[in-house]
Amino acid sequence: MNASLPDVPEVRVVGLPLLTSGFDLVERLDLAMHLKVHGPLEPMAGEPLARLAEQIALRGRGGAGFPFDRKLRAVADAAIRRGVRPVVVVNGSEDEPACRKDTVLINRAPHLILDGALLAAEALGARTLVIGVTRDSTEASMRTALAERGLGDRRGSALRARVQRNPVRMVTGESSALVRSADGGPPLPPGRKARTSEYGVGGAPTLLSNAETFAQLAVAARIGADRYCRTGLREEPGTVLLTLAGAVTRPMVVEVPTGVPLRYVLQLAGAPALPQGVLTGGYHGKWLDGVTANEAVISRAGLEACGGALGAGAVLPIGEGTCPLGESLRVAHWLASESAGQCGPCYLGLPAAARGLADVLQGGGPTALEALREVTRTVKRRGACKHPDGSAAFLESTIAVFTDDLAAHVLGDGCGRPVAGVLPLQAEAPPAQAPSGRRLAVDWTLCQGHGLCADIVPELIQLGPDGFPSVAEAAVPRYSEARASRAVRRCPALALRIEEDPTPVTRPALPAALPPGRGRRALGSGRQ
Repeated sequence: MNASLPDVPEVRVVGLPLLTSGFDLVERLDLAMHLKVHGPLEPMAGEPLARLAEQIALRGRGGAGFPFDRKLRAVADAAIRRGVRPVVVVNGSEDEPACRKDTVLINRAPHLILDGALLAAEALGARTLVIGVTRDSTEASMRTALAERGLGDRRGSALRARVQRNPVRMVTGESSALVRSADGGPPLPPGRKARTSEYGVGGAPTLLSNAETFAQLAVAARIGADRYCRTGLREEPGTVLLTLAGAVTRPMVVEVPTGVPLRYVLQLAGAPALPQGVLTGGYHGKWLDGVTANEAVISRAGLEACGGALGAGAVLPIGEGTCPLGESLRVAHWLASESAGQCGPCYLGLPAAARGLADVLQGGGPTALEALREVTRTVKRRGACKHPDGSAAFLESTIAVFTDDLAAHVLGDGCGRPVAGVLPLQAEAPPAQAPSGRRLAVDWTLCQGHGLCADIVPELIQLGPDGFPSVAEAAVPRYSEARASRAVRRCPALALRIEEDPTPVTRPALPAALPPGRGRRALGSGRQ
C-alpha cells in the first residue's frame, strides 16, 4: 500500500474547532462566509500584537518552532534601525508527500491566513505581502482570496500582494529559497545563510512564517489570549493541525488541542492498535516505537520529551506487517532525490546515507552500520539549508528506534518482512535529480588514474584503493550534467566520454521482500 494523499483529504476536529470553524458548512469559506463564521478583525499595533503572540506561546508551525513574538519584534527593530519598510511572507509551500495541513487551510480557509498576515503587515507598516505556494489548488484558492479582498500587485497600492508559485520540491519550502524566488531567482537556498528578519525579500527586513502560524494569530486576535489559552495545555495553549497518513484506514487532517494523547488521534484515523512505530514530524522528523507512541501526548514539548518531534505536523504509523528499515530506506532515497545539488553534504552525503542504509539491509554487517552512522554525522550542520540536518535526524532516529530489526539485518538474514510502501512518496523524481538519459563512461584502455574526474564529479565517480575509478559507468542526473561535461573535457588521458543511455536509469524500487543477509556477523564492541 502506497496511498498518496489528495490535496484536500478528510478533515476532522477533536473538541471545539478554531482553525476549522465553518468546515462543516461549506467546502471553502469565501470572504462573506469567512466573516459570518469568524466575525470582523480589528487592527492591532505592533507591540500589542507581539504581546498577544507571547501570551499564547505562538511558535512557527512549519517545523522549526521559532517564537513568533521574537520574530515580529526582530523585524520591527530592523525596519526602524534601517529606515526600511518590511515585507511579510506567508510560507504555504508544503512539499512533503505526507503533509497536507497547510494545503487544507489554504484551500478551505484562505482568509484566516490572510487575516493574520494582514494584521502583521499593518502592525509593521509593511507595503508588500507575498504568499508562497507550490500546488495548483493552493495557487488558485489564494489568488481568488486576494481578488475577493480587492488586493493585487498594482503599483501605487497601499499594500501590494502577490502569489509566488514555486515547484513542488522539499527545498523550495525553505525560507531562504522562498525569499530568493520572490526576488526573481531560482527557488533554491542560497550559498550563504542570512536572517530574513534583517535581509529578506528585496533586501528588506522580512517577517516570514508558516500559513498555519498566521491563521493561529488571526484566531487569537479575535478571541483574545485568555479565551485562546483555555484550550490545550497551559504551557502550549491552543490547537495544532496534524496530517494522519501511513498505515491508517482514513488519511486525514485533524485539528486537535495540545495535550490530547497521540493514541487517540491514531485511533481516530484507523491506525493499528499497537503500531510497530510512528513517524512524528514528517520526513525531517523522528520515529517513536509503538509503546512510546502509546504514552505520548500531542505537543511540541511532549513529543520531544519522548524522542519524537512535532515538526511539520505529519504523523505516520506503520504496522507489524512491513519492514521499518525498508520503509525508511524508501524515504531516504526520496530525501536524497530532493537535493538541490548545490552543496556537498546534500548532493553527496544524502545519497551516500541512502546507499549506506541499503547496504545494512542487504547484509553489509557492522562495517556498513558504522559507515552509515559516520555519514549521518558528517552531513549535519554543514549544508546550505536544513535539508541535510533533517534527513540525518530521520536516519539517526531510524537506527536508534528499530534496534531489533537492525540486529536481524546486521547479525542475521534480515527480518523476513516485505516492504509494503505505506509511507506516501511522490511518484516522480524532481527535475534536477531526475536521470538525464545520459551516462558517464570510463574507457579502461586509456584511463591512467589521474583522478581529476573524482574531484570534478565526486557524486558520480569515486576512486578505488588502486587510485582508479571504482565504476565503469554512471547515470548522470540533470544537476550533474555540467560537471560531467567538464570532467570529460579535463580528463588528461581522454578516457571519459558521455553517452546517450538507451535505457535511462530511474530510482529502483525496493523488492517486495528484502534480500537476505550474507551470513551472521558480530556487531562488535561499542555498537548500540
